[in-house]
Amino acid sequence: MAELQPGTTHEITWTVEERHLASTLGSGLPPVFATPMLAAMFEECSRSLVDPHLPEGQLTVGTWLSLRHTAPTPPGMQVTVRAELVEVDGRRLRFKLQAWDEVEPVGDGEHERFIVDAERFDKRVAEKAARVQGSSG
Repeated sequence: MAELQPGTTHEITWTVEERHLASTLGSGLPPVFATPMLAAMFEECSRSLVDPHLPEGQLTVGTWLSLRHTAPTPPGMQVTVRAELVEVDGRRLRFKLQAWDEVEPVGDGEHERFIVDAERFDKRVAEKAARVQGSSG
């Protein structure tokens, strides 16, 4: 595992499809790239920056996201997101995010993820689900 260092960056690009639109998701009426999809891109880009650096059995979970969606993007255009790791504090990772389409910047934000043990996390989720299933019978 290569050590995670502040300054590391990663980019992803999506082509805006119908499933990404505010009008499809119910987050708004215009047929433009939806803010919840920008949030999803921010999380995916940050996660995929970190994944190659994690030892087997570890993963990251998103715990906080702040974003501004500043311009609309119509279907068919591409949106690119860049995540930059700006802080590593033990298991806590902080990212600076930027997004742009083929014409202009469309958003920015900050994101926080925590490194967790996958087996322990899965066990906790299963225990929580079992409590709900056990009480609904």
